[in-house]
Amino acid sequence: MAGIDLRSSAFSDNAFIPRRYAKEGDNVSPPLSWSGVPDGTAELLLLCEDPDAPTGTFLHWLVTGIDPASDGVRAGQTPGGGTPRTNGYGQRGWDGPHPPAGDSAHRYFFRLYALSGPAPVEDGASADDVHAAVEGRQLADGTVFGLYHR
Repeated sequence: MAGIDLRSSAFSDNAFIPRRYAKEGDNVSPPLSWSGVPDGTAELLLLCEDPDAPTGTFLHWLVTGIDPASDGVRAGQTPGGGTPRTNGYGQRGWDGPHPPAGDSAHRYFFRLYALSGPAPVEDGASADDVHAAVEGRQLADGTVFGLYHR
């Protein structure tokens, strides 16, 4: 499978996410940019998940139907053409990192999928549901992850 180069100008891969993007900060989504979306992509899907959450993988952000011609998203915005879905907090759109105080740093994986067709994802879907929905529809993907602790 081909790879998408996914990056953030707010933090480097495997580095700490600034407080501005956390739930206890300004709670705005970080800027992201990408390249390498393959021809034939029908839509992009973006998610941010925390696999270190005490209750299992926690979904912080899910956006479906993103325009495959787009190449990024500004801080605090929704990617072009995208539909923000309900996250693990029960809110639509982004809600940033907020691990339990005293936990070691949690990992926050931002994943962008190039899909051959729309993924059947419902509001309230878990991160595992999203992964199952994109299975078999992926043309390419990219990941960047950051760390956060309180």
